[in-house]
Amino acid sequence: MRRVGTVVRTAGGLAIARGDPGTEPPRIGASVVDESLSTVGRVVDVFGPVDRPYVAVTPGDGVGLAALVGGKLYAR
Repeated sequence: MRRVGTVVRTAGGLAIARGDPGTEPPRIGASVVDESLSTVGRVVDVFGPVDRPYVAVTPGDGVGLAALVGGKLYAR
């Protein structure tokens, strides 16, 4: 499991996480979990600066986006 980053905001029904410096971004389609290892959704886009990109995550069924803001996400 690799750390994706910290959710900084929501936009257009997506959770936007800021990647950690020095880590490779996850692949598009990768499954994403939160700190309690609950499935949150899937990576749909990686954008922004190469050294610290943003990662867009589409939420799974029943996932509250507002509750994710400030939390850390991990890719499986």
